[in-house]
Amino acid sequence: MSFLGKAWKVVVGIKDVLVLIFMLLFFMALFSILSATPNPGQVRDGALYIDLSGYVVEERSVVDPLSTLLSGQAPPIEHQARDLVRALDAAAGDDRIKAVVMDMTAFTGGGQVHLQAIGEAMDRVRQAEKPVLTYAIGYGDDHMHLAAHATEIWADPLGGALITGPGGSNLYYAQLLERLNINTRVYRVGEFKSAVEPYILDGPSDAARENLAALYGALWEEWQANVTKARPSLELDRVTSDPVAWVEASSGDLAKAALEAGLVDKLGDSVEFGNRVAELAGKDSWDETPGAYAKSEMAPFLADVGPGTGSSSNQIAVVTVAGTIVDGDAGPGTAGGTRIADLLDEALSDDGIKGLVVRVDSPGGSVLASEEIRRAVERYRAKDVPVAISFANVAASGGYWVATAGDRIFAQPETITGSIGVFAVLPTFEDAAANIGVSADGYRTTPLSGQPDLIAGLSPEVDAILQAGVTDTYSDFLSIVATARGMTTERVDGIAQGRVWDGGTARQLELVDQFGGLPEALQWVAGEASLDEGDWSTRFLGSQAPNYNSLIRQLMTSAVAPAPESRGGDLFAMAAQQREITLGQITRDAQLLAGSRGVQAYCLECPTPPRPLQPSEARGLFETLGAWLAR
Repeated sequence: MSFLGKAWKVVVGIKDVLVLIFMLLFFMALFSILSATPNPGQVRDGALYIDLSGYVVEERSVVDPLSTLLSGQAPPIEHQARDLVRALDAAAGDDRIKAVVMDMTAFTGGGQVHLQAIGEAMDRVRQAEKPVLTYAIGYGDDHMHLAAHATEIWADPLGGALITGPGGSNLYYAQLLERLNINTRVYRVGEFKSAVEPYILDGPSDAARENLAALYGALWEEWQANVTKARPSLELDRVTSDPVAWVEASSGDLAKAALEAGLVDKLGDSVEFGNRVAELAGKDSWDETPGAYAKSEMAPFLADVGPGTGSSSNQIAVVTVAGTIVDGDAGPGTAGGTRIADLLDEALSDDGIKGLVVRVDSPGGSVLASEEIRRAVERYRAKDVPVAISFANVAASGGYWVATAGDRIFAQPETITGSIGVFAVLPTFEDAAANIGVSADGYRTTPLSGQPDLIAGLSPEVDAILQAGVTDTYSDFLSIVATARGMTTERVDGIAQGRVWDGGTARQLELVDQFGGLPEALQWVAGEASLDEGDWSTRFLGSQAPNYNSLIRQLMTSAVAPAPESRGGDLFAMAAQQREITLGQITRDAQLLAGSRGVQAYCLECPTPPRPLQPSEARGLFETLGAWLAR
């Protein structure tokens, strides 16, 4: 009995310890959740402080805590463009806000459409006679796209600014795949469908180079027009035509060169900048740190002003198709076809929804997933619900496939669209197998037995069937576009062929109906639904609750190393970030080649805002390499 009594006490003690541990974890989690929730009570008189560390996106991606911990790196920070615009517009009319401060020290970029919308919101703050100030160590193209709209642009004396213009190099793997004895089977339709060229060429084809020259030229003209309109004093020709002479004129002092060319207004460190803001917005009575000023963070400010979507029972639904379009439930941040179709179908029976806007910011992807989304949108039109399509930065290939379901397509001059074409890539390993002494043979009852055989190689019959399938899918694409746009298939084929267009040219070609962003698309739908001004509200379908995402980001950031873009730095540090971006590109290219994907309507050549390797993609890269080594 003595032994049993002692054993029982040990069991009870273990139980008590476990209860205490679980209670401690529970209250820690509760505290973290409450801490992660923006508190409107933190808003006070002073400046609205917007920390732009990270990227501007259409839709924030979901944070995978396991992938983040395994990678040892915090996830990239993402800001939804519409949240930034909403914060700036609210600040313009809020008497508590005396000035707006945009900290770009660790800003990494965004698409031209998003940046222009944010810049125009900055203009509206200035029109309300409130100063807008930006601060950074080094300014690049995307920094300047926003900063040009500021009242004062500040740079650190050890920093500077540099304008490079759009364009650059893509990666090509033909020689690598040849050395690995990997045969890349390519099936495509479209002279300009260059998404497969990195796997079969050492550089862009003449057709692809022609297309890129036209596209980048148009984007560059739009960038220059927008920036010089916002900042007429900027000596852009001097900065871009002979950048070496421009920098040498200041003896290599990039900050001084930027100041003399009108890229920045003031040079000073963060303390001097803070003191200037304090002159405009007031000193911080709670914080005596040098350079402190009265301010409110963006998150609690947005929580205080509310969602800004209206309260009417008449709703216009907005569904977001952002990122690569893939089969299944992926996302947000990735456009999982099944997930988006389910969101649409769940809302279809809601009689309060009077209209629909499909917001597209995608280079395309899976044909099957694109068609799944298109059919779900068509079900709204079958109920006589007006549907508008709103293009953001990129709406190409599968993104345009989805857009054919709308009644009217809105785009911006900087939008990248088109790329009406399809392809499929299938690597085979017969040469690699033969090189290590492996052969494949057997008995076949038909020419298709055992096909497709990635080790023995594809039979001519399978090769022909796969190409026929891709050709037929392209024909389907042409037919869908022709029906939606009221054109003949021959005319669509003439402007398709995988060619990519800027928004201005796409409008001339009647691939889009009118210029405008999401607000214009919403207003058009309201008019078509006979809804009076103020008698409708906006409902974003599947909009994720930010608290959980914010909590994970906070916990992960404290547990692992910060993301590369969060470190900031001068122009050399900005250049070093290209390593992360290149790794991300290699991963995505490898997954496109080796992943289990069907026919793709994807625009690999579409210029998109650069971003580094994400934790989940890092895991995907190792999985891809492991799969190849196992073959």
